Amino acid sequence: MAAAEVVLVRHGETEWSRSGRHTGVTDLPLTAEGRRQAEALRGRLAGRRFALVLSSPLSRALDTCRLAGLGDRVQPRDDLREWDYGEYEGKTTAEIRAGRPEWYLFADGCPGGEDAGAVGARVDRVIAEIRSSSGDVALFGHGHCLRVLAARWLELAPADGGRFALSTATLSVLGYERGRPVFWLWNEAADANGASRTTRPGR
Repeated sequence: MAAAEVVLVRHGETEWSRSGRHTGVTDLPLTAEGRRQAEALRGRLAGRRFALVLSSPLSRALDTCRLAGLGDRVQPRDDLREWDYGEYEGKTTAEIRAGRPEWYLFADGCPGGEDAGAVGARVDRVIAEIRSSSGDVALFGHGHCLRVLAARWLELAPADGGRFALSTATLSVLGYERGRPVFWLWNEAADANGASRTTRPGR
């Protein structure tokens, strides 16, 4: 039986996510605020039964998973690593566009790194694993990678993930309606008491 729901969790704040720097392979820790954000997710996930909990192996995702209360069952997956930004690692969009004014990650990719198709090939393998699961699934990962995964879940092109903005420490839910893949929830944050609220990315 296919997974009924897939809960996507973007990791909490890091120094580079706060300043809008592209953070792919660099393994930055959560800030104090990022840890607080991750802990606030615990109440949203408490009581849910997951047949499978997967995470990027990078510490910002794994620590978010642990602080959110699912660290005892998490399985790391390299395919959930963030987009490899190559030469653009650590740079802001404004810095990149100073030399390439029309640059757009989802259309243009990164020199020395990945393009949307390469990320799409990775997340397609994750989706295949999800769809062989016997129940609900939780995924802990990164903004751009999870956006591509959401596009592929909906059977869209990887580059269409650019349409789905995603903030740090947010929950999104994918699932099915009458057998067709859909969104049930997108980009919802939790406050310090675990209550939900809508949010808007800073970059």
